[in-house]
Amino acid sequence: MPPPLPPLPTAAAALAQHYIRLLSAAGFSSPSSLRALLPIHARAVLLGIATNPAFATRLLAAAAPCSLAYARRVFDAAPRRDAYMWNTLLRAHAHSHATPAYSSASDALSLYTRMRAAGVVPDYYTYPIVLPACAAARAPRLGRAAHGDAVRFALAGDGFVHSALIAMYCQEGEVADAQQAFLESGRARTVVAWTAMVAGYVQNCLFAQGAAVFGAMVAEGVLPNEITLISFLPCLQGQEWLAAGEMVHGFVVKLGFDTNVPLVNALIAMYGKCKSITSAEELFDGMTARTVASWNTMIAMHEQNGEGIKAIKFFHRMLTEKVGFDTVTLVSVLSACTRSGALETGKWVHELARNHGLDADARIGNVLVDMHAKCGELAYARVSFDGLRAPGVVSWSAMISAYANHGEPEEALNLFSMMKGQGVKPNSFTFTAVLVACAYSGLVDEGLAHFNSIVRDYRISPTLENYACMVDMLGRAGRLVEAYEIIRGMSMQPDKCIWGAFLGGCRLHGNLELAEFVAKDLFQSGSHDVTFYVLMANMYFEAGMVEDAERMRRTMEEMELKKTTGRSLVCTSRERRAIMG
Repeated sequence: MPPPLPPLPTAAAALAQHYIRLLSAAGFSSPSSLRALLPIHARAVLLGIATNPAFATRLLAAAAPCSLAYARRVFDAAPRRDAYMWNTLLRAHAHSHATPAYSSASDALSLYTRMRAAGVVPDYYTYPIVLPACAAARAPRLGRAAHGDAVRFALAGDGFVHSALIAMYCQEGEVADAQQAFLESGRARTVVAWTAMVAGYVQNCLFAQGAAVFGAMVAEGVLPNEITLISFLPCLQGQEWLAAGEMVHGFVVKLGFDTNVPLVNALIAMYGKCKSITSAEELFDGMTARTVASWNTMIAMHEQNGEGIKAIKFFHRMLTEKVGFDTVTLVSVLSACTRSGALETGKWVHELARNHGLDADARIGNVLVDMHAKCGELAYARVSFDGLRAPGVVSWSAMISAYANHGEPEEALNLFSMMKGQGVKPNSFTFTAVLVACAYSGLVDEGLAHFNSIVRDYRISPTLENYACMVDMLGRAGRLVEAYEIIRGMSMQPDKCIWGAFLGGCRLHGNLELAEFVAKDLFQSGSHDVTFYVLMANMYFEAGMVEDAERMRRTMEEMELKKTTGRSLVCTSRERRAIMG
């Protein structure tokens, strides 16, 4: 609230209050309201009350949702600007839809800098606006400076400021700083702070930590609200979490939250991720009100569970029921087309996107590149890529991966050079594609140089996929000792793909001794992946050691290990047919 203002002469005060009531009654909230606001402002100028601080404050609050430029003129003309007026304009800038989010946030931060330079002391309402703007503008240094200001003005202990700090650090990926801010609140944590911490873990894909914080919250007797539950539900992934998800669902019903559509959407997504498709479908069918997001959740659930055809049919149902769709819908449907090999349907969806003006969205472009590439139409993938206005790292990575996986490593590496030349920073997915390209072309030393640059030049931690590519490349080249040294030097536990690639290299070069050494260690440590047994059985058989090969096969039978059958999807003009082999 604004601070109390000095009293006016009675007549002027009454007139100012009359016009303040007019502004309040008008309820300005959109650009179209500006036409009604201007006459009130003009009349106030004629009557000489436009410079009245109380009127100027209320006029700014009314102008901000209508026109940011007009609000700035009102603000600049005000004779006195207190924290309330600064906060009003800060909020208008931060939440403006007239410019991209990054630009709006940057404008808000510039205004905050002006506020501090003017010597205006911020209040509890300032930092819940400024801190999210720091994250949106990708300005971590300004965020830390704002944190310091909040501490200096004794505002950091406020529940909303504190929660905004946690959310800012999580959005920047600085989870350790968010944890520190969370712990500093001690026993005074509100449900908002708990929710911010759970949501922050989910944003950074730290689902186990998010679930643990939610458990601690409940144990401390803090009752979660609807936003908390929406933030928490993505933590429940896999059939082992289904019982917990059903418990949360019961809790939602008990508290009467089951009419909250976003929360029901989150429950549907949870059931999908816990492989309880039937429960998700029953929940969707039982909804009395559905949004586009509800339909999107169902389509994405089917697509992510490998049911591409069901996802496409669900989209057809959506169109039949005259439900509108958005970019998120089409991305999921195109991904389903990619997964099911339904190229012609994908082209139809692309045309639908074009007719509705959605084809310029980078997310649509990225999935089109992926779809055409995985359906074997590399030329169309390149056309989709070249049609993007400003391809980001995801677009570049998808196209590089397409070339690498289709046996065109030279094109992949050339495109990687172009990407770096345009100042786009590669990520771990980019490097996976680059390493695959190097492996296909036999450029082992170049691949090793790219692998080393992941940490040295880009300060990225190599992923399991990066390590698997490198081990596979060295294994194919017969440089098995180097491959083994890379595995032993890993900062994380090697998975079955990495050991499988290594054993595959041993088999390719007939190095049974090294394979036995590694396999023995794997079996003794309790690793019973069928791939390792099959590789060792084949190596023994190729070396003429039939008894050892049979011993491996008997062990597989005793442990009931079975190799997963390969599956290919062949599309004809009339049908899609799965070929098992």
